[in-house]
Amino acid sequence: MNLKELARKLDLSPTTVSRALNGYPEVNEATRERVAAAAKRYNYQPNTRAIRLATGRAMAVGHVIPVMTRHEIVNPVFADFIAGAGEIYSRNGYDMLLSVVPDDNEERAYRELKSRGTVDGVILHAPRMKDERIGLLTDLDIPFVVHGRATGSPLPYNWVDVNNRRAFQRATEFLLDLGHRRIGLVNGLEFMDFAIRRRSGYEDALAARGLSADPAIMVSEEMTETAGHRAVRDMLKQPQPPTALVVSSMIMGLGARRAIEEAGLRMGRDVSVIIHDDELSYLRNGEDVPIFTATRSSVREAGRQAADMLLSIISGREGGPRELLLEAELIIGQSTGPCRG
Repeated sequence: MNLKELARKLDLSPTTVSRALNGYPEVNEATRERVAAAAKRYNYQPNTRAIRLATGRAMAVGHVIPVMTRHEIVNPVFADFIAGAGEIYSRNGYDMLLSVVPDDNEERAYRELKSRGTVDGVILHAPRMKDERIGLLTDLDIPFVVHGRATGSPLPYNWVDVNNRRAFQRATEFLLDLGHRRIGLVNGLEFMDFAIRRRSGYEDALAARGLSADPAIMVSEEMTETAGHRAVRDMLKQPQPPTALVVSSMIMGLGARRAIEEAGLRMGRDVSVIIHDDELSYLRNGEDVPIFTATRSSVREAGRQAADMLLSIISGREGGPRELLLEAELIIGQSTGPCRG
C-alpha cells in the first residue's frame, strides 16, 4: 500500500497523512493517532526516500563513538542501548549512523555531521562533568539527547538517565542492614558522570550510619571482567578485607566472583556482592533465582526512551529541555547474606 491509497482509506489528503506520520505539530493528536493506527492495520511502510525529499530531513540519527582504551563506551553494555534505540528508529523509518572516531576527532565528527546534513539529531554518550560537547552541539544547532547527565554544565539540555546515586545508596544500605561494615566499592571510571554519582550514593549511605569511606577498598576502573577480578583480588589480600562489595556492572561482578572463589571463599556466604545493570539480553543473571543481588535498570529501555525523546524533538512535538530519570529496582539474589564477622 502506498501513501495515496492509505490517505484514500482515511478520507484525508496525502499531505495530512504524511505530516501525521512524521509528527508535525500542526496535525492534532486525534488525527495522528488515527493515521498511526491505520498504518499499522494496513501494514503501511513509508517510503523513506520520499519523506527525505518532502521534509528535507535525513531520516537518520547519529551516534559518535570515541574509541580509546579506557572509555566506558567500549563496554559491551552499549550494545543493549543501541538495540533499544534501534527499535524506535526502525519503527519510525529512521536509519542509524554510527561514527567510530579517535578521541581527538570527536569534535570534527560532529561538525561534519552538521555540514553534510547526514543526520537529523544525535545521541550523546558517556557524559563527563562539565562536558564541552553539550556546548558544541548547542552551538551547531543539532538536536541531541544525552544518555546520562553532565554535572556542572551551564547550558540546559535533554537527557535520559538512571538514578545512579540512589541505586548505589540503596545497595549500600541493604548491605549495612545485613550487618556489613567493611563494604568495598568497585566503580567505573570516575571522570564519567555516572561513576561520580554512584560513588556519592555509596558514601552518603555510609555517612548516614556514622561510617567513613575507606580509600583502601575503593577502586575506579574500566568496567571489565579483568578489572573487577584484579580489584577484588587485591582487596581480599588486605589485613582488613571487605565483607561485602558494591560493583558497577554485571561484567565486573563476574571478575569479583572469580577473585572470591580463588581466595577460597564463597560469594554470598563469606563475601556479599551487589552488582548494577544485570538486565542484559546476552548475559542473564540466572533464571528462576538471580545469581547476583542487583540494582536493576534496563539499558535497552534507556535506549528506547532516549531515541523516542530525540525523535519527538526532531519532529517539533516537544519544546524546551526534556529530562527523564529512571529508577533502578533492587533485586535480591544469591550473592548476599548476613555479615559473618
